[in-house]
Amino acid sequence: MKKYFSALLIILLSSFTTAPRIVWLDELDLSNVDQSAGKAIANQSMWKTPLSIAGEKFDRGVGTHAASVFRIKLDGKTVSFKASAGIDDSAPEHELKQASAEFIILGDGKIIWRSGIMHAGEKAKQIDISVKGIKSLILRVDHAGDGIAGDRTNWVNARFEVKGADPVSVKKEREQEYILTPAVARQPMINAPYIYGARPGNPFLFTVPVSGERPLNITATNLPEGLSIDSNTGIITGKAINPGTYTVHISAKNQYGETTKDLTLEIGEKISLTPPMGWNSWNIFGADIDDKKIRRMADRMVELGLVNYGYAYINIDDGWQGVRGGKYNAIMPNDKFPDMKGLVDYVHSKGLKIGIYSSPWVQTFAGYIGSSADTRNGKVVNSSRRYGEFSFAKNDVKQWAEWGFDYIKYDWVTNDIAHTAELSYLLRQSGRDILYSISNAAPFELAEDWSNLTNAWRTTGDIYDSWCSMTTIGFLQDKWQPFAKPGSWNDPDMLIVGKVGWGKNIHSTHLSPDEQYTHITLWSILAAPLLIGCDLEQMDDFTMNLLSNREVIAINQDIAGIQGSRVYADNNKEIEVWSKPLKDGSIAVGLFNLSDNKQDISIFWDQLNIQGKQKVRNLWEQKDKGVYINKYQSDVPSHGVLFIKIEPVK
Repeated sequence: MKKYFSALLIILLSSFTTAPRIVWLDELDLSNVDQSAGKAIANQSMWKTPLSIAGEKFDRGVGTHAASVFRIKLDGKTVSFKASAGIDDSAPEHELKQASAEFIILGDGKIIWRSGIMHAGEKAKQIDISVKGIKSLILRVDHAGDGIAGDRTNWVNARFEVKGADPVSVKKEREQEYILTPAVARQPMINAPYIYGARPGNPFLFTVPVSGERPLNITATNLPEGLSIDSNTGIITGKAINPGTYTVHISAKNQYGETTKDLTLEIGEKISLTPPMGWNSWNIFGADIDDKKIRRMADRMVELGLVNYGYAYINIDDGWQGVRGGKYNAIMPNDKFPDMKGLVDYVHSKGLKIGIYSSPWVQTFAGYIGSSADTRNGKVVNSSRRYGEFSFAKNDVKQWAEWGFDYIKYDWVTNDIAHTAELSYLLRQSGRDILYSISNAAPFELAEDWSNLTNAWRTTGDIYDSWCSMTTIGFLQDKWQPFAKPGSWNDPDMLIVGKVGWGKNIHSTHLSPDEQYTHITLWSILAAPLLIGCDLEQMDDFTMNLLSNREVIAINQDIAGIQGSRVYADNNKEIEVWSKPLKDGSIAVGLFNLSDNKQDISIFWDQLNIQGKQKVRNLWEQKDKGVYINKYQSDVPSHGVLFIKIEPVK
């Protein structure tokens, strides 16, 4: 009888057990979603249109963009996750034709559901999965490896059945900063680049990058006729008279020692024989720039010693322009730049070069005057992002050359051959070696033309300081690899380390320390321009060490000028392995762990077409790891990298 009543009591109590309640995905904190473009939005597409997949409308959900990562903390008592997923209809038709993405759900680090690659116009796929016992859920959208055009994606009717605590959106835990680069040696060391190109008869400016305690005595023998070196600063100036290849013997000496290195000077038609290195104003100041800020950045480039590692350019981005006028009816500076020639001369006096910004449009992205107009005298009737009937590029180039600029960022979308070729010709006739960089999102089908017409071309839209933005851009560069060469470089955009903010909310980069090591490593393997985008006045020790590792920079600046490429990728494990062949016959290899957990990653010699005993050196630590046969493997932290150099044992 007692057993009967006990059983009845259990049945009665169970009938009163609380039923699962519903928590909607769109109710969570969406500011924690990391994505390659834009921001995740509740109950709308990321372009603030109604959620729509294959013509079907949805009232609830989250609009996001490939690639994206939505991390959700559970307590193990959540019952299920139900939703539908697909590509939003809101993108322009030409982008929808390219749109593809894959939706992947991970529970406690393991894949528990995936959609397969989906395309625009495909009906939403249903999701109904148990999440019992799971503490960490990740909703991931992958760009499917073909770029992110049109990849506006939706998690719709997305909800949790919950019995315990409510799900909570979280950010990836950020590790403490740690420095791998050894302290700078007191004795002199001559750093990359070890090759430099200039045109005969044009003004020449190159600072030999030498680290070590000052004062230093830096000498050069076998300089081309017309050039001389300042032994106190290592700044080489003048005009090289005769074309040719010159092997210049550099010697640097201080009280702690002496070192020598050969520098190859190619006096001919090509400039930018290694990827440009320097600083650009946009990622920190946006259009909020002025003469004093630019002068201070030049000062800091020297004071910090970045010039000793090859950083050479101080580039003014959008925001300097006033109205047309002056000797050439060219763009004159606004009130923030009262003496442009004086500013240029000041930067040059530091041994640095200086860059400027314009656009073939009548109006730039930031709303300033561009290099075309609506009337013959240079007036703009209707300011907008469009081409004017009359080009004033010739006028502007004459003015830039007279001021003494060394670099031009020419910025518009979509980059076209006609305007690119026009400026290319004018710069070549300017009488100065002006590095020519176009921006942004240059069409891939014209890659060979960009390689022939410019020194650098932006392969993407703008980068932001998010993991998904940086990795999406960086790991999609492989198809551009054949078009990079000395004098012509694929540009995946500026660096996002240190203090950034685009002139608004100045903050420490949202990239974690491991993610920043990944960023600099990948850009070095890609032979990408290394243009610092942070406030040099707020430089911290971690960022300084990140930007001044001479062995890492040497990979980026390698004389062979070969862009690295993908060796191996595992999308399930989120592993990428890339390599870059070097002039001396060695190979730089990056083992990248893109997952949220530490992983063991291997590189096998046959994947690199090498064999036998190989010496392995850790480039960030500047430390030999030993001699290995057949393979090398190591643990790699989450979102981190192991950067090594492999060379045969002699």
